[in-house]
Amino acid sequence: MDLADLYRDVIIDHNRNPRNFRKIPPPCRHAEGLNPLCGDKLQVYLKVDAEDRIEDVSFEGSGCAISVASASLMTEALRGRSRPEAEAMFERIHGMLTGGERADVAAIGKLAALAGVREYPSRVKCASLCWHTVHAALLEGGTVSTE
Repeated sequence: MDLADLYRDVIIDHNRNPRNFRKIPPPCRHAEGLNPLCGDKLQVYLKVDAEDRIEDVSFEGSGCAISVASASLMTEALRGRSRPEAEAMFERIHGMLTGGERADVAAIGKLAALAGVREYPSRVKCASLCWHTVHAALLEGGTVSTE
């Protein structure tokens, strides 16, 4: 099995069995993300402790396989991270999806499975929607759109 197959399997698994697909009860931070072009719509929920560390993160919504898998992978990667660590992860993933940065598997783990998305420019917004939404939730909440 080559690396592309392994990454494809990770995306398929996280789409079929999304992790942390649920609503966190209040009090929590919340933001909504919309991708009007392909119809992806999700809600991201964060529970942040007094030290600004992400205690819990989850999502709900509907979207294409890449959108759902990206959100599932994101929730696993962000739990337990501080706000600065989460923001750095957002920047790293955004750079990997849009700027051609190489996927640093040691730094991002399974999120490297999203690296192949940049080969399909129309799908980059699908993979990055949840990241822009969690970024908004870390700030003030609200709604973000890929358009």
